[in-house]
Amino acid sequence: MATEVVQPTPAPEQQDDFPLKFCTVCASNQNRSMEAHLVLSLARYPVISFGTGSQVRLPGPSISQPNVFPFNSVTYDAMYNQLKNQDARLYTANGLLNMLDRNRHIKGTPERWQDWKIGVPRLEDSGAIPGPGPDGRHAQGEGIKEGVVDVVITCEERCWDAVVDDLTNRLQPLNKSVHVINVDIKDNHEEAIVGGKGILDLANMLTEAAKEEREKAGELFERGSVDARVPEVLGKWQEKWPGLPAIWTVGYF
Repeated sequence: MATEVVQPTPAPEQQDDFPLKFCTVCASNQNRSMEAHLVLSLARYPVISFGTGSQVRLPGPSISQPNVFPFNSVTYDAMYNQLKNQDARLYTANGLLNMLDRNRHIKGTPERWQDWKIGVPRLEDSGAIPGPGPDGRHAQGEGIKEGVVDVVITCEERCWDAVVDDLTNRLQPLNKSVHVINVDIKDNHEEAIVGGKGILDLANMLTEAAKEEREKAGELFERGSVDARVPEVLGKWQEKWPGLPAIWTVGYF
């Protein structure tokens, strides 16, 4: 049964030089992370996405016969065409073709978190939705110019563990803090849609808090004041979305 849908917080009016940057993560960079990637990008947040598994795994004709692909090389488009040629009826019925069709219009390939070259700008094929935003002027996603993000949102606790462990193993070369939040979402299409709405609401609430802190501080603004607001914001968000249990920590790039 799908989680109860909550009305999201309206997106705050973003100043072009101060949107928070996000990264969404699930196991295979296919369902949950890509749904969240889509809704964040359409809301004009800079966003990238990854998977933490060793390979991309999709359902096959039976539980013992999954479709397995490598990260970073086989495109969503190639996966779509392969599964369509295998059994169009099966993969239409279980939603895989629809999911892959969405994904191939967001970015080129599923990417693995552990292979991310942190600090390298991502301006091409970054998953930014092309074209004008809702106001007819702003682009619906601008990549990650700095090569780092402010918030990583995972969709499963084992993915959160993998991200936290990987950040620790990288030995913090940039010494830049990042909030790592897990929003637990069941891996099916219906729950991914609900989870995407919850993640967008969280992004809006965090951005609103950041905007408030900057307006209060003016030229004296420091990011630490925003970081201090995260537990408060997450607590309020969790009250609105009790069906999406969350955990949080701070890591370093």
